[in-house]
Formats: sequence, structure tokens, C-alpha cells
Amino acid sequence: MKLAFSTLGVPGLPMPEVVRLAAAHGYQGVELRAHPDEPVHLGLSASERAAVRALFERGGVEILTVAGYAKVAAEGEDQPVLDELAALTELARDLGAPNVRVFPGGGGQDPAQADAIAARRLGAAAPYAADLGVRVLLETHDSHRAGADVARVAGTVGHKSVGALWDVLHTWLAGEEPVASHAVLAPHLGYVQVKDVVSAEDTTPVALGAGVLPLRACLDTPAADDWVCWEYEKRWYPHAAELPGLLDAGRAHLLRLGAPKQ
Repeated sequence: MKLAFSTLGVPGLPMPEVVRLAAAHGYQGVELRAHPDEPVHLGLSASERAAVRALFERGGVEILTVAGYAKVAAEGEDQPVLDELAALTELARDLGAPNVRVFPGGGGQDPAQADAIAARRLGAAAPYAADLGVRVLLETHDSHRAGADVARVAGTVGHKSVGALWDVLHTWLAGEEPVASHAVLAPHLGYVQVKDVVSAEDTTPVALGAGVLPLRACLDTPAADDWVCWEYEKRWYPHAAELPGLLDAGRAHLLRLGAPKQ
């Protein structure tokens, strides 16, 4: 499998340092958090986007995903969400990233209504994403925490440019067994996003293998070209240990978990 980490774990770190970290610690890719308080965001100019892409290409590190914050199932008008989806896919295209991450954000609604809103918007965005060579991945998160929730939406859309991102924390918090999550997400799966936490009540991030998440069951012998991304939520937990000091051990742990079973 191929390994990446999210820049959520190194908040505000300049892109040259992100590339250096990935290359130095054996991670083939990086998931870039696209937000105004990060170096990469929707307001980057064409020249700034080209410079980021060239930096990663020179360093031999792939930009796996532009991790956006569009909420595709949220209440309200479609157009602002569609505009944000278009902008995110354009940013991904410019950076050479094959994926865009989006959230459901459909809380407070009837689940069927949230599904319908998300499917309508993702279906409308899919042809443009396909034209740009980008796949929009709906993360298991918030209103659609379980794999079955995201699979319902992706299956309704039925377009190759719309898929799923499996955040293993949220499916676990939903009470869904990893084998069940994988079974429903597999037809749509972009990649797996791993992490580890203290407990269900305390989701402070810890080193991989030091917490309670069933990571071994989630990484059941991935294929050589499957991506696994470590999302260490340092941004939300400033007192957590620094990610750079954990990267080597994290890589070794993931490679052990993903090794073929004897």
C-alpha cells in the first residue's frame, strides 16, 4: 500500500516543510487541508498553484487529495455548494491531485432528505469533476458517519467521479464493524483514512497503535496501489504530541498491519 498523511497534523506548516517531512519519513503522498488558515486554499492564484504543484513534483511526493469543507447534504440552496465543489475540483486539477474530500453536513434533517440533497448535488458536480480528471470523495463523517450512510449516497449518484472516503474513526463511533464498512464502501472507495484515539469519549489523537481503534481489521491486506492516509487531528487538539516525531513509528505500524497474513 501507499502511505500519506494529512496536513491537519501539521497546522500551518509551509509546503516545503511538508514535502520534506513526507520524503524524509517514507510517505508517498500528502492530503492537503484546503482552508484559509493553511498555505493551500481556494484563494491561491494560478501562479501560486503552479508553484505548489512543482514543489511536490520536485520532491517526489504526490498530492493525494484536496481536503475541502463543502457540506453536500446541508440545508439551503444548491448553488453555493455547487460553486464550492467546482472551485475545489479546479484547485485539485491545478495541483495535480486526483481527489477532493467533502463532508455530508446533513445534521438536523430527515436522513432520506439529507441523502437526496447530497446525491442531487454530487450528481450535478460529477460531470465537471470528470472533465477535470478529479474524483469527489464523500467522507464518513457527521450526519453520514457509517459506511452504509455514505454508500447509499454514492450508490444513488452512480457516477465514477463520485466515491467514498473511509474515515475509520467515524464508522467505529457509529458502531459499524470494519468488515461491514468495507463491504458497503468497497464499490465506491477512494482510500482509507486512519487515526487512533484515546477512547470513544476522548478522541484526542495518539500514535497509531496506542489507542482503541481496530486498525488491523480496517486494513485487511490492502493492494499495493491502495492509499492509506493518516489523519492526525493536531489542529483540533493543540496539546497532542507533535506529528513529525510520530511519523516513522506510524509508517512502520501501518506497514505491519497491511502485510499479507501468514
